[in-house]
Amino acid sequence: MIVCAPSSATAPPETAGAVLISGSYGGVYNAWHAVRKTARAVILSDAGVGKNRAGISGLPWLDDLGIPGGTADCMTCHIGDGDHILQFGKISFVNRAAAALGCAVGEPVSDCARKMERASQRVVEVPAIEGGKRYDLLRQDGYPTVIGLDAAPLLIEADAGCIAITGSHAALFRGRPDNVINVSLGAAYFNDAGVGLDSAGIARLADLDSRGTPSAAISCKSAEIGNARSGWDTGIISHVNTTARARGIVAGMAVQDSVAVLLARAV
Repeated sequence: MIVCAPSSATAPPETAGAVLISGSYGGVYNAWHAVRKTARAVILSDAGVGKNRAGISGLPWLDDLGIPGGTADCMTCHIGDGDHILQFGKISFVNRAAAALGCAVGEPVSDCARKMERASQRVVEVPAIEGGKRYDLLRQDGYPTVIGLDAAPLLIEADAGCIAITGSHAALFRGRPDNVINVSLGAAYFNDAGVGLDSAGIARLADLDSRGTPSAAISCKSAEIGNARSGWDTGIISHVNTTARARGIVAGMAVQDSVAVLLARAV
């Protein structure tokens, strides 16, 4: 059986024993969620591959568990939409376990998924991983707190008014407005995930314009997707929404420099 989901974390119960086509980026964190849900195999988005190959880092991790894994080229399908990946995606990378089933770079995701259905179901103890963390990046009296969220769904009500640097892609799940950003933020930053087909990887920026939230995407080549601290330390902005541009934020800025502009305006 083949099951599609907008993200590995929200994959349905029928993922157990199935091949999961996940809209998530292909990092360890999302591969871990697929294993936690006992998927037989998993295909994710390569998210532009990016710095330190963070967008496909889950593939060797899956190999260590003997689980087939692959990624779809983000320029062939929409990140954040497992159904679109299955219908239109082309394979960009496979791990050894997937290659042993005949999966190959360049083939349609649908063909690769059918080959993965032949994989033996692995019963594994899900190992602990790093990632999926939240932390303060900058806290100063009288200024909005700058928080780091490796995954945007880690937002809580108490984060209202903060500037959030997330490791998440800026796609909308299934390409439709959602409630991932469920509080009013001072600003929101995401990884651009290679931007991808139809600019799906940055679609959330325009959606946040409608809420008056300054928002920016960080180049995946400058910072690791799924790692908010990497975005803060080395991130370079690749795209901004209209609200952010009106606050003085432009593409090419270092993330920390852009936050300094926002903080100066907040006083």
